[in-house]
Amino acid sequence: MDEQTELLREMRDLLKVMAEPALRKRDKTARASLVKIVGNGMVKAKAVLLMDGSRNQATICKESGIDTGNLSRLVSALRRSSLLTEGDNRLKLIIPVPANFFETKGNEDE
Repeated sequence: MDEQTELLREMRDLLKVMAEPALRKRDKTARASLVKIVGNGMVKAKAVLLMDGSRNQATICKESGIDTGNLSRLVSALRRSSLLTEGDNRLKLIIPVPANFFETKGNEDE
């Protein structure tokens, strides 16, 4: 990886941190729905965090450890709540969430 690419990635990561409070406020309702659907299940949380548009269901099952039936039910619930983008076979949330989102349960009050 060249130096410019690394610098751009660092800048992107910094912007994500800076934008998080505004995103939290904007996406409050959707994030609350996401927390409700996932519940306390860390395997479900891991699966949801992998839904970045680069993976299909089989890959998410393999990487998160969730079984196919549970993932199918999770995806159905996310679709019913309009939390997944429609399109190809790759799963992607409509809202960005930080990697520690489920550890803090979205912490809307911060």
